[in-house]
Parts: sequence; C-alpha cells; structure tokens
Amino acid sequence: MPALQPQPEIVTLEQYEALPENVRAEIFDGQISYMASPSQSHQIISMELSTVLNIYLKNKNGSCRVFHAPFDVKLSDTPLTIVHPDLMIICDKNKLDGKRCNGAPDFIIEIVSPSNPADDYIRKLYYYKNYGVREYWIIDPQRRSIMVNYFERDLLNIPYTFDAVLKVNIYEDLYINFSDISKLLNT
Repeated sequence: MPALQPQPEIVTLEQYEALPENVRAEIFDGQISYMASPSQSHQIISMELSTVLNIYLKNKNGSCRVFHAPFDVKLSDTPLTIVHPDLMIICDKNKLDGKRCNGAPDFIIEIVSPSNPADDYIRKLYYYKNYGVREYWIIDPQRRSIMVNYFERDLLNIPYTFDAVLKVNIYEDLYINFSDISKLLNT
C-alpha cells in the first residue's frame, strides 16, 4: 500500500493578509507561491509601460485606471486565488474595494522573471483566460519578445519582438512602440 503523502495547507484570506509586508506571494487555488524581486530590466519596462498606459487613460477621461504590482487581484474566493500582475488596467470601479481588485482586470501585462517563466507562460495564462481577463501580454526581457493573448477573439500566443509597435486590442487607438523601450534597456 502506498504511503500517504502530506497534503499541503490551504491558505485562507486571513492567513494571506497576515503575511509580512515585505513578503511577495501569490495564491493559486489555496496554495502559496513566493515571488522573486524584480530585476532592473523588469523595473524599466514596467515604469515605461505604466507611464504610456497612464497618460493614455488620463487623456481618455474614462473610468479605466492603471495599477502596478504589488496590488492584489482576487480572482476567486473558493479556492482562494490572488495574483499580483505587473501591470493591469481595471475599468469596472465596482471591482475595487480600496484594498484590491475583486475579479479580473480588463488588461494585464506580466514581465517574465528568469527564475519562474512557466508562471507567466503557462499558469497565469490559464488563470487569466479562465477568470475573464480580456487581454494578456507576456513580456520576456531576456528573449526580447512579447506574446499577445487577446481572449475576446481567441487570439493566443501571438509573438512579437522588441522592435514592434503593438496595438492594445481592447482600445481602438492605443499603440505601444517597444523599440523605444528596448533602447532604454541598452543604456
């Protein structure tokens, strides 16, 4: 008879909220997953994209807002699933409760960490698609690539390079020139 394997502890919202401020962690189906600190190239890309997105949204004067990590997105209560997308656009203010976004953001960007690329390419792709994110970009600084997933049209894993100008599909007139960002990574 095979030996019984110990079952991992299921993390509750209360346990998650009790983690120290300096602990970077996400919860997938009640299981805690610790995160590495972002690299320099990660920070450059995040800051540049955050600026582009924020300026665009401010000029539109709409209800959508850009947020960046660390900011909780609770995709599910049961089992508990909380993620920290690197960048996100949230258009439904009713999802915001002052602490987190409760439900799927409209647009998410993840910048791949060399220590756990499968998280962004596989695990988060699965969760974001199944919980209702409209569009999800995976930016890989090492490969200098961007994978665009526009779930509303079932366009999955469309590859681009850092010399591309990409359209954010959930908007009619938002384009991001990655060659401008790429130049900053080389300085």
